[in-house]
Amino acid sequence: MTFSETLRNATWSDHESAESDGYLAALMAGRLTEQEYGEMVAQHYFAYAALDGVSRDLAEHPVAGRFVFPELYREAALERDLATVYGPGWRDRIAPSEPTRALVARIREVAGWPGGYVAHHYTRYLGDLSGGQFIRMELQKIYGYGKGGGVDFYVFDELGSLPRFKTEYRARLDALGEELDEAERQRMIAEVRLAYRLNTDVLTDLHRVIRKAA
Repeated sequence: MTFSETLRNATWSDHESAESDGYLAALMAGRLTEQEYGEMVAQHYFAYAALDGVSRDLAEHPVAGRFVFPELYREAALERDLATVYGPGWRDRIAPSEPTRALVARIREVAGWPGGYVAHHYTRYLGDLSGGQFIRMELQKIYGYGKGGGVDFYVFDELGSLPRFKTEYRARLDALGEELDEAERQRMIAEVRLAYRLNTDVLTDLHRVIRKAA
């Protein structure tokens, strides 16, 4: 089994848990207002500002740098989405939740460990390039968004073919796995699972949006 397959299999139950979260179910069912959708966009903004920042810092690292793709950076796209949802004063409307602060702190904490950085990078970006594309299509139907704001977070036109990019990304994961000893592979798998849990905690906290809307 390749390392990318091992990562996927080891975290599959965590992945399903994140996808079945109540906030996402309400969002995909069209039960949330545009501003309530914006609450998730805001939390993404803080997480990706941290992840993109760490990526820039590690661009020249011999290991972590293999996974740095400027085409993946999401901060600017999220700024356009927030401006679409909340208007030009969007910065005054948003704040990181406690779970988001915990996620951001962990991303920054493991920045000095290549395996830890890759674990969080893989957890977020591969999800955005896979299930995130379905979310984008549904949000376009619900809120009427086009390009230029609203769902730009999910648009990766600069990557070209998403399946081809994901294949290349997994090949890099597999090559990294071959370089690591078993202890380091297990440590990285554990960090991927932690990353899933931290991201799921962010979504779980967004249940307050559903309660407020009820």
